Amino acid sequence: MVSGCLSLLVLPGAAHADDILDGNTENTATEQRADAGGDGTVSVTVGGVVFDRSKNGSGASVGPVTSSTSWSPPACWYAPKFSPKELQDYLEPIWEAESTGYQWDAEQREKYNAKDEKKGFNKDKTGEGYWWGSYVNKSYPPGWDKCDTDYFWVDLGDPPPADKENAVTPEVLAELAYAEIRVPGTKVTLAPAGATKVNLPTWAWLDGAEFKPVSVTASVREIGIKATATAEPVSLQIESGTPDAETYPASGACEIHDGRIGEPYAKGKADETPPCGVKYLRSSGDGSYQLKATVTWKIHWTGTGVAGERRLPDGDFGGEQDVVVQEIQAVNR
Repeated sequence: MVSGCLSLLVLPGAAHADDILDGNTENTATEQRADAGGDGTVSVTVGGVVFDRSKNGSGASVGPVTSSTSWSPPACWYAPKFSPKELQDYLEPIWEAESTGYQWDAEQREKYNAKDEKKGFNKDKTGEGYWWGSYVNKSYPPGWDKCDTDYFWVDLGDPPPADKENAVTPEVLAELAYAEIRVPGTKVTLAPAGATKVNLPTWAWLDGAEFKPVSVTASVREIGIKATATAEPVSLQIESGTPDAETYPASGACEIHDGRIGEPYAKGKADETPPCGVKYLRSSGDGSYQLKATVTWKIHWTGTGVAGERRLPDGDFGGEQDVVVQEIQAVNR
């Protein structure tokens, strides 16, 4: 269990009229927080969504997967942001500062029925819903500025308006969890180690203990929805780094079998063809070749109210490593 209480809603902070003038209606007073339990699990609240990363990949070599298609996770989204009182506390100081213009302030007061002490900002519906607002992926990928709709109200139990693209649903949460997935690095073990020889098959494999499924769960607790995105390794693509080489198999795609990618070399197999590997046909001279190894991860998700598993695009994560290739030295007798 995670200790402490994770607050989903962004708490109102000091009003910044410049944010409104710049078109940034996002309150960034409390954009991210984390709570850790005694067992080391961590849940992080980012952009109105709580991410449970306790089953994610860890360690210095981990990294995010990249979609193998043109699809990418949402760069911005809408989620519950304010209770009625919180929205009032956030907006009224902005209007009182009068830095956003009388006309704009007047329109905003009318929109939120601010003059009605009992019903303004939907205070008469306190506990029955939330004001939703936009959030942005802070790495600012393409499309981060598309969620430009002002705050809108959603009753508890109702779906968000259909015209609000990327308003959180179980599917959108799964897509956001996809962006949080971290998988192990892809440095393969080679035999021979250190340096290989021209025309000698080099065996390649990955430690099966590291390449196990990982997952991230994204949830919006106040409205009771969540989704878990799970990544499972399915294949390893080897690129030799030179046209003067042959890969095993010829496609360079090593499939996973029994939780293992490739097969460790064992004594006595020097004359066998490795199930996963490479044979260099020319020396690397005084340098080395850059062998690139990319693992493809199948990603699927489950979520609130969704029957069975559903797929998201496969994700890739790879890296390069130096391979020294030497000529076989002839022995003169």
